[in-house]
Amino acid sequence: MNTLSFKTISANKETVQKDWIVVDAQGEVLGRLASQIARLIRGKHKTNFTPHVDCGDNVIVINADKVRLTGSKLTDKVYVRHTGYPGGQRFATPRLLLEKHPERIIEHAVKGMLPKNRLGRRLYTNLYVYAGGQHPHEAQQPKAVKF
Repeated sequence: MNTLSFKTISANKETVQKDWIVVDAQGEVLGRLASQIARLIRGKHKTNFTPHVDCGDNVIVINADKVRLTGSKLTDKVYVRHTGYPGGQRFATPRLLLEKHPERIIEHAVKGMLPKNRLGRRLYTNLYVYAGGQHPHEAQQPKAVKF
């Protein structure tokens, strides 16, 4: 048996196939949805997954305002941010964020599941989240995925 004939094929920026996927978040549980989206963005579902290359797909999430949180997380969970000024720590609950900026809940959950490095910041740009049922990416002919 010739072992030299078995070559591991690594994807690179030129050989990777990036698709467009649309995900409907209506009625989905936030954490379970975010982990599946992070998996698609990272490219772990592909056979030629390479850890150090952006080989994932572009993911469009619609109906972000209809996502579900289980238990009492809607009122008890707290998102913390800082303005950068002294005493500028701000707190928000998911209920408040769903009223003002519903897309930020999914963005925050998915971003936390991506690598914390240059690659993770690059992968995060492949996520597009919209509160309503419409999106401006029809020209890319995205495929609908149901989890």
